[in-house]
Amino acid sequence: MSTHTTTSLEIGISTFLEAAPRAGGITHAQRLRQAVEEINLAEQVGLDVYAIGEHHRADYASSAPAVILAAAASTTKRIRLSSAVTVLSSDDPVRVYQAFSTLDGLSNGRAEIMAGRGSFIESFPLFGYDLNHYDELFEEKLELLLAIRETEKVNWRGGHRPAINNLGVYPRSVQEPLPVWIGTGGNPESAIRAGLLGLPVVFAIIGGMPERFAPLVKLYKEAAAKAGHDVSKLQIATHSHGFISDTTEKAADLFYPPTAAQMNTIGRERGWGPYTRESFDDARSLRGALYVGDPEYVAEKIVLLRKNLGLTRFLLHVDVSSVPHSEVLRTIELLGTKVAPIVRKELARETAQG
Repeated sequence: MSTHTTTSLEIGISTFLEAAPRAGGITHAQRLRQAVEEINLAEQVGLDVYAIGEHHRADYASSAPAVILAAAASTTKRIRLSSAVTVLSSDDPVRVYQAFSTLDGLSNGRAEIMAGRGSFIESFPLFGYDLNHYDELFEEKLELLLAIRETEKVNWRGGHRPAINNLGVYPRSVQEPLPVWIGTGGNPESAIRAGLLGLPVVFAIIGGMPERFAPLVKLYKEAAAKAGHDVSKLQIATHSHGFISDTTEKAADLFYPPTAAQMNTIGRERGWGPYTRESFDDARSLRGALYVGDPEYVAEKIVLLRKNLGLTRFLLHVDVSSVPHSEVLRTIELLGTKVAPIVRKELARETAQG
């Protein structure tokens, strides 16, 4: 499993593999190959993790994260390979475990599952699940997934899947247990559930001020302590959108158009108002949720985020199909070679000062 101390911070990339085949842009196949290139670069520049979120829409190429991550497992040696998230509610926990334990074997112990209910719901009708069972599906399937990772022979009974009577699930993971994180967009019940189970948690912070997630972190830790877990060993991550370039102005100008386009597309589906440059600029302010700028500025924002939430991992979500892929690679390079060293130096300085 991922290791950390109270003074360390893992830094990595998360993505949904945005594509634009309908608009004559990047195809799904191209985006998949780019992902493997990105994972290899992320390892080369010293990043700790690369995570792919499961989606079932035309504008994303990431319906099978474990397969994509496995393609990079044989060409990397150190970087951790995670989903972000696996939509567990509409999947079979047996197959989820098997896919990621297979990835764990191929990568020699670097696989992770980030389990969530999913903010997009396309997978429910696709796989024949009733949205009215949204919450109970996740709770039941998480219970089964955790049972599978704990023991080779499984005995389990629930309400939405046939029972398993003393059957083995293979292959077993290299890591024991296989890491399972809980991904949440800020639901208090999700934070409490993760705490009670003693599982690491990932907060998707895509709007507002990240510091407002501090009460959720408190709920998470309180629940963990109540359940008898060692609070000092809890792992807390954030998934935050961003883009890095040599200057803050260049980063903002490159990242605004695709951000506005994506936010307005989703906004039309969900009844949000139009996304403006003013909204964008507010979000990339020091206390905002967008990590857009030059390396020094992004590092400053990450240090502030860690101070406010006590992070052990920061994931920069980079997903802009309409921006030249060379600029996405540049963001990954700068995150590893410039931002991460600044952050780690500052954390070491704070530790030395006590």
